[in-house]
Amino acid sequence: MTKFVLQSGNVKMYPDKAQKYTVELCKNLGNTPNVLWCYFAMSTELHHERHEKYMKGVAVNFPVGIKPVHTMATIKDFKEQALAADLICLQGGRTQLLIDSLQSFDLSMLFEGKVVTGSSAGAALLSTSFFSCDDRVCGDGLGFVPVKFIPHYDSDYGYADKRGPIDWVAAKTKLTAYGDANLPVYALEEGEYIVIEK
Repeated sequence: MTKFVLQSGNVKMYPDKAQKYTVELCKNLGNTPNVLWCYFAMSTELHHERHEKYMKGVAVNFPVGIKPVHTMATIKDFKEQALAADLICLQGGRTQLLIDSLQSFDLSMLFEGKVVTGSSAGAALLSTSFFSCDDRVCGDGLGFVPVKFIPHYDSDYGYADKRGPIDWVAAKTKLTAYGDANLPVYALEEGEYIVIEK
């Protein structure tokens, strides 16, 4: 059984939500889970900087007694790193860049029996289809979870964009009509998440 946790993004801005989310991720993983942090949704030169930031902020959210072993993912070693991980965290950024980086791997095999969480772009990759807040279009994820997903819902994400703020109601309507009309649409506010086990 694989546990997928789709999170809307910017959870770090909401300490209570961040703690609840982290507790959910750690359930049944023991006291020293191997955590793999994947930043492939952003340019390579930003990976180390982002990882250092996450390591400074994330530690406070782990339950007392849980001492994770953190690893930063690299394309070169991703297969071996993923096989060794208990928890795989697919971080946000550009969804298509993340998809392009990972689609050559046998992700079904690498994810099997693990906890896999995606934040924003990471959650979009795991879904069947999604609304991109950056491109403001619908797209296709890799379909690990049979849902449609909108990150950052009803937030000020992209507010300073020259196109103006995102029309969230229109975005949800557009995604509802996109692809398989029978799939549920999850439009999650920042820091919120859903859990689906398969």
